[in-house]
Amino acid sequence: MNIGIPKELKPFEGRVALTPQACIGLVLRGHKVFVEHDAGKLSGYSNDEYKQLGVHICLTVKQLYEECSLIVKVKEPLSADLQYLTSKHTIFCFLHLAANPSLTKSLIDIGLTAVGFELLRENNVLPLLKPMSEIAGKLSIQIGVNLLHLEQGGSGILLGGLDNSTADNGNVLVLGTGSAGKQAALLAHAMGANVTAYDHSDEALLELKSHQIDIHTISSIDQCLALIETTDLLIGALLVTGKKTPKLIPQKHVKTMKRGSVIVDISVDQGGCIETTRPTSYDAPTFIKEGVTHFCVTNMPGAVPRTATQALSALLPDYIHRLTVNNYFENDEIMKNAVNINAGKLVY
Repeated sequence: MNIGIPKELKPFEGRVALTPQACIGLVLRGHKVFVEHDAGKLSGYSNDEYKQLGVHICLTVKQLYEECSLIVKVKEPLSADLQYLTSKHTIFCFLHLAANPSLTKSLIDIGLTAVGFELLRENNVLPLLKPMSEIAGKLSIQIGVNLLHLEQGGSGILLGGLDNSTADNGNVLVLGTGSAGKQAALLAHAMGANVTAYDHSDEALLELKSHQIDIHTISSIDQCLALIETTDLLIGALLVTGKKTPKLIPQKHVKTMKRGSVIVDISVDQGGCIETTRPTSYDAPTFIKEGVTHFCVTNMPGAVPRTATQALSALLPDYIHRLTVNNYFENDEIMKNAVNINAGKLVY
């Protein structure tokens, strides 16, 4: 099968679906892999590196879509991508359609098949979402620390405080302790912040506690709301697979936060879990509402494309190949369950 990897179009989205090395297995299995010119550049991979390993370089994106029936991206198609998609295509990428009804309608109208990275589940793990969530969790703390600086409009608190000092440590509240929330909580704790983590799942909280570190855990929304007023950095990391994220924190509670506090809503690509959040991009990543700085970029791992691309490429080739096998929708339960749209019909 002809497999196409286009360049990502979101602002400052540096990831590419596959590294040159990750393409080798597909080529050896008899597939032809086409990569758009300079698609790997921001991840540190040149066109020559792909060509040396038997990958075809397309000088235009139009040529790539015409040559290939299976399109593998990182993020969902934008309007500039949609013009090239036809009913012959299967697209495999992060889709997050639950929070994007207009894109859902466009893909249905085209009549294609759309398979979501975020829906692929194996052995009770979301293998393609997990590494990106871990990256986003770590980035949420790094970004939050910077946004708390005075020159960024922050409250001017050093999140980790100082050893043996009367200076205040910052308070971090993490909503959700899945892959993203867990990494956020662990990094914030390692920096010296006072960390509280919320999850409705006792199992998830017990897993976090297994690290035997001083992170306070809670399972009640009322407990979360009671902490909002004293929170310096609020991390939204809730995930309901295949569904829009519930709004856990109402605007009236955001209004009680200290001026210069920060919200980083990782879950914004699924709609966000805080009422005041809305999607942003890296060319305008923040906005202020109720005196609180909001960072709600929908493609956070795109800021560290080398790391993120390598993590995805370690996992993707086998799943890509499985999409090329005849009748996978009937015979491969794992791939079938990741299908959002099948030949123009919404199935998830």
